[in-house]
Amino acid sequence: MTKRKKPSVVVVTGASGGVGRATARAFAERGASVALLARGRAGLDAAAAEVRGCGAEALPLPVDVADHRAVTEAADTVEEKFGPVDVWVNNAFTGVFAPFVEIEPDEFRRVTEVTYLGYVYGTHAALSRMLPRDHGTIVQVGSALAYRGIPLQSAYCGAKHAIQGWNESLRCELLHQGSKVRTTMVQLPALNTPQFDWVLSRMPLRPRPVAPVYEPEVAARAIVHAAAHPRRREYWVGGSTVATLLANAVVPGLLDHYLARTAYRAQQRPGPVAGLPPVNLWHPVDGARDHGAHGDFGAGARARPPQLWLSEHRGALAAGTAFAAAAFAALRTRMDHGRHDR
Repeated sequence: MTKRKKPSVVVVTGASGGVGRATARAFAERGASVALLARGRAGLDAAAAEVRGCGAEALPLPVDVADHRAVTEAADTVEEKFGPVDVWVNNAFTGVFAPFVEIEPDEFRRVTEVTYLGYVYGTHAALSRMLPRDHGTIVQVGSALAYRGIPLQSAYCGAKHAIQGWNESLRCELLHQGSKVRTTMVQLPALNTPQFDWVLSRMPLRPRPVAPVYEPEVAARAIVHAAAHPRRREYWVGGSTVATLLANAVVPGLLDHYLARTAYRAQQRPGPVAGLPPVNLWHPVDGARDHGAHGDFGAGARARPPQLWLSEHRGALAAGTAFAAAAFAALRTRMDHGRHDR
């Protein structure tokens, strides 16, 4: 991860469940000391136990990332306990499944504060420590929805779009300064996480991710890779992400009509919303019970998409392709010379 002899220090927000949980474990498996920031005590404790089970140090810190003072204090605590932060992963989020006109203003504000401003506050805390040292990497966990909005998730899509634009601005500033601090973004597909059991929903049926669905370990692997290779500005994870973003770049109007026709049904599953656990918009639902990293969609979830391997090895593939092309051109030249010599 870095050239230091000691394991790197990593901060992961939203680390009590889902992608954050899987990411914390992935960094721990590589020897990093991991600080886990989230609201739910039970989820944090379980995540910390998994990190320690990998033989790594864990520091669980109950934090609401929408509180910038709490985030700054958490950063101070991490560096007091573990030393300088090498990698900061912004991942915490919340959302509402409902048509825009059915989302209350306070609910929309809350999603924005957690999902967008939480990244801003985390990055500000990280940069204030990394810039004087001229060392460190910030990974913004994004989504295909950072480019392509879909119905029923206007608050979440708006926040992810905001992260995308703000992170581009920040990246340009770091390049202008000649800083060795890096920021990169990982755009994720639909994932099999517990969020669909605790998201605030006003739909008649239970929410679900749009297929195809990937396991959170796929996201974690991509995040760890991005942290180790932050010069690349962005990573697209999953074939569905690639297809969505390319389609949005080429035929966005057609995609509008397609999603209007299909996305309502694609984001709901059988079973009424009534009887679900309390939503996590305002308060954590893992305060007393751990929900883990995985949701209820494991039967069809993909664990190792070939597209991720291609993304991780893009440089080697490009070099190999160039070498093959050069070899083929040389062979063609020799064959042509051979024919002329006859």
